[in-house]
Amino acid sequence: MMYLPREYIDDLLVRIAYHSSAIEGNTISLADTVTILLHETIPGKVSKREFYEIENHKQALEYVIKQLENNEPLSLNIVRGIHEQLMDHLNFDRGMWKTHDNAIVGADFNTASAHDVPYLMKQWVDNLNYRLEQSKTDQEKIKHILEMHIDFERIHPFSDGNGRTGRLLIIYSLLEHDISPIIIPVDLKSDYIRFLAKKDSQGLYNLLYPIILEESKRIKAFENKEKTSIGSDDIE
Repeated sequence: MMYLPREYIDDLLVRIAYHSSAIEGNTISLADTVTILLHETIPGKVSKREFYEIENHKQALEYVIKQLENNEPLSLNIVRGIHEQLMDHLNFDRGMWKTHDNAIVGADFNTASAHDVPYLMKQWVDNLNYRLEQSKTDQEKIKHILEMHIDFERIHPFSDGNGRTGRLLIIYSLLEHDISPIIIPVDLKSDYIRFLAKKDSQGLYNLLYPIILEESKRIKAFENKEKTSIGSDDIE
């Protein structure tokens, strides 16, 4: 896993929680997301469900980083573990594959049947890990990760929380391979959903690759800030 400064992790957490939840319809503002996650204060007039949709990203990201620090490759247990953390206080079946068929609102395709999910998800994890092992460049890895993200969302293995889980799985795979994470901005939601629906992995790559480049610069800026802070402490 690539090194991430502590302040950057806080910054990453806020942006993941805000944008990923907003894509799913959460109405909590970016400022209130900061208040909830970094100041541990609940703003007024925030519903319990929307609060936990934001708050749960803290334990989910901590879980992701812990697994990565332990050099754990992506597995079915980690996929379920991420979902379990994200859906705490929200779903009774958190961390469990769906037991009933479900659908995506507005989608013109059927998600996988509940009966097929265990097999399909094992196939999904094995396929993703194999592709990443065989990839020779970061660009190849990113393309595989995004293509498999589309497949994950079409399987839709959980009763709820598939989008948030899938986007955190993107980050897991990227960080596992020392690539800067992708936080999909809510203002790109319509394009993002369109590429998912069309199963257009190249379009999704073209949309999101510039975000990785900008994120690399953001990480570097936090690294420079950390080095400057350490230097100042030494002088004192």
